[in-house]
Amino acid sequence: MQTQKGRGRGFASMTPEKKREIASKGGKAAHALGTAHKWTSEEAQAAGRKGGSISRRRSKYSVQA
Repeated sequence: MQTQKGRGRGFASMTPEKKREIASKGGKAAHALGTAHKWTSEEAQAAGRKGGSISRRRSKYSVQA
C-alpha cells in the first residue's frame, strides 16, 4: 500500500543510503575535475563568524522550557 502522494520518483523515494551514495559520487567527481570549492582559512573564519552570529541572535527567540 502506497501512502505517498505522487509516483514515488526522485530523491524523496530513495533510501538514505542511496541518497548518500549518489551525493558521494557527485562530490568525488567535482574534486576529480577540480571544480569543488576549497575553503581558505579566511573564508572558513568568516563563515564561522557569520554562523555564530546567527545562532546568538536566534537564541533570544527560542522557547525556554
